[in-house]
Amino acid sequence: MKPEKTKKTANTKQNKKMYYEKIYDKYIDIFTDFGFKKLFGEECNKDLLLDFLNELLYEEQGHIVSISYLKTEKLGISQTSRNAIFDIYCENEKGEKFIVELQQTRQTFFKDRTLFYSTFPIVEQAKKGVTWDFELKAVYIVAILDFVFEEDSNNPNKYRYDVKLTDIETHKVFYDKLTFIYLEMPKFTKELDELTTRFDKWMYVIKNLKRLDNLPDKLRESIFEKMFAVAEIAKFSQEEYFRYADNIKVERDWRNCLATAHSEAKAKGLAEGLQKGLQKGLQKGLAEGLEKGLEKGLEKGLEKGLEKGLEKGLEKGEIERKKLQHRIEELERLLNNQNKV
Repeated sequence: MKPEKTKKTANTKQNKKMYYEKIYDKYIDIFTDFGFKKLFGEECNKDLLLDFLNELLYEEQGHIVSISYLKTEKLGISQTSRNAIFDIYCENEKGEKFIVELQQTRQTFFKDRTLFYSTFPIVEQAKKGVTWDFELKAVYIVAILDFVFEEDSNNPNKYRYDVKLTDIETHKVFYDKLTFIYLEMPKFTKELDELTTRFDKWMYVIKNLKRLDNLPDKLRESIFEKMFAVAEIAKFSQEEYFRYADNIKVERDWRNCLATAHSEAKAKGLAEGLQKGLQKGLQKGLAEGLEKGLEKGLEKGLEKGLEKGLEKGLEKGEIERKKLQHRIEELERLLNNQNKV
């Protein structure tokens, strides 16, 4: 039995190897679960995440000294509550919490989802068994999006959204310990020669890493040199190769299923729309045809009736004229006969 299992394992590895050889990119795709967690979620690479967060939050946070990874799976407040699984969950040296989320496709309630996620690092700060004054540490939700919010698609130059609880009238921040940051990557269109800040460079790398063949000169800084080294597929272990290959396959299959469902929904929508359009057009055509037919029929009927009526009138008039003429002739004969007498 063991030889068969060994042979099967060898075949599986060979199949994976064959599949891997179809991946021609030099660098990892950060918009995959494996790629995102490889670069930002491993202990040995947490300096990459720390540098990114520092650039993202420098104006508000100042300099974050250190971060520690926390368990990404958090349980709800009761047994019936659903689990929340974050992509990356960490805290800084001050105990402030950071959830960093990658989202590839648009979700109807994605904003609701990020709000839901924010409740877990808030609730877990509750202190049990001691008197607690409800003081909370700040919570940050960072969402890197490979799509654009539909309601903001008409604003192509705004790709970063910083959201806090604010007063509607004064527009001043009412509560500064809950922050949502959304980065719409498709809207970031700067080229290398247009990058002016470190944050610009981070945005460029996140969006374009998979498409690059080498580290551009403009990005030759120690942090990006490390990131490109970590992201180079040829340096992966065999296990990492296979895991990434499997992840790519799952991602491609999922995208194909999504595209197929979208195409089928579109085709179904077009067919239903055409059917409804034809039905509505037929009803409208019949109504208009009936109206025009009645109008035309009435017009022709009146015309024909007038013709026929006039014809009958003339005919009757001619008969009356002949009767009157005959009467006149009789009177004339009587008058002539009296004159003769």
